[in-house]
Amino acid sequence: RSGNVSLRSGNVSLRSGNVSLRSGNLIMNDNPNEPTRVISARWILPITTAPIHGGWVRLQGQRIVELGSGRPPAAAQDLGDVAVLPGLVNSHTHLEFSDCDLPIGQPGVPLAKWIGQVITARGTTNSEKKQAAIAKGIAESKRAGVQLIGEIATPPASYPDSDINIISFAEVLGLSETRSDERLQAAIAQNDHTESGAWSPHAPYSTSRPTIQACVDRAKKTARPLAMHVAESPAERELLRRGTGPFADALKSIGVWQDNLFPWSSQPFVDLIDQLSASPRALLIHCNDLQSDEIQRLSQHDHMSVVYCPRTHAFFGYGRHPVAEMLTAGIRVALGTDSRASNPDLNLWAEVQFLLNHRPDIAPEQILAMATVHGADALGKPQYGRIATGANASLGQVSTKATKIDKVYADLAKNSYSPL
Repeated sequence: RSGNVSLRSGNVSLRSGNVSLRSGNLIMNDNPNEPTRVISARWILPITTAPIHGGWVRLQGQRIVELGSGRPPAAAQDLGDVAVLPGLVNSHTHLEFSDCDLPIGQPGVPLAKWIGQVITARGTTNSEKKQAAIAKGIAESKRAGVQLIGEIATPPASYPDSDINIISFAEVLGLSETRSDERLQAAIAQNDHTESGAWSPHAPYSTSRPTIQACVDRAKKTARPLAMHVAESPAERELLRRGTGPFADALKSIGVWQDNLFPWSSQPFVDLIDQLSASPRALLIHCNDLQSDEIQRLSQHDHMSVVYCPRTHAFFGYGRHPVAEMLTAGIRVALGTDSRASNPDLNLWAEVQFLLNHRPDIAPEQILAMATVHGADALGKPQYGRIATGANASLGQVSTKATKIDKVYADLAKNSYSPL
């Protein structure tokens, strides 16, 4: 170190004013007068690069400006025997159900029946109760260390001030032209008044194909992402391929069935993937029943992602989720909690631990990426979900005394995550 130039691990830093050059990347500090602090820990898990044993991170304001191993560049706050991770990303939830003390229905309930139970349970809600539930869900998410949320909202919806970044997907549904147009106009009105608004045709069993296309067109026009529940259960496939089964029965029982809407085709999910691929960014939610040919079609679109909600998947008693096949195919898979209507809480770390303890076929580093960087990239927010120069400074920690990375992962599977 000489004057204001230092060389560490091949990275050159120029600390004079507000410019630094690292590995060919020019980083401009927004405010060089912002307070700087350094933290060190037994482990730093950046997610996008290799784990650092005995590492440190330098933070300036709300950004990470440097990280490394060995001796920190300044006096550091030593966190001790912990692994430091990025803030978590919950890529799919419905905050308006956050007032549910327990999931609705019994475990193993068929999806079509559960949806009817949800409609009945929410029949007495109002705008005031919905906003209170949203606020409760945000507070719970913050306590769990979540920094970015992909939220499905029933317009109109608003959010209290929070340091959590929320991408609000305005939900659109309806099988009749009148209902579809009403919900689409409500979504347009909501998204016209927010920069973080996005689009969400609900699901193939609840949204007409012209309305799905209208949402795709809106996503293209506004350059905003789209999210849709896709291939949630085998019953959905039966409806789309044959026009029969539990969903057909449920739609007829509530008087919204139309003979011209179903079936779709012999390969409905391939067709749907192709349709949604015209969006600038698309998140396919759940995909519990997606099959190999559909996974291969999805893998051809790197701007499309899957969001998997492990504990909700288990609540419904579905068979083994094809997440490992998706990851092998190169599909970006993120994690979500779904809502408290199908999950006991909004703790994303519990989803991570569920996979660490139940899916040994998935590498632990992949599971951590699903809870962080994959979700951030799926939502178009690359400043989240990683410990890297220029990334958001929100971090979390998990207790570990391990000296080897495999033992660290074992500790992550049993110890809680807490925000720093």
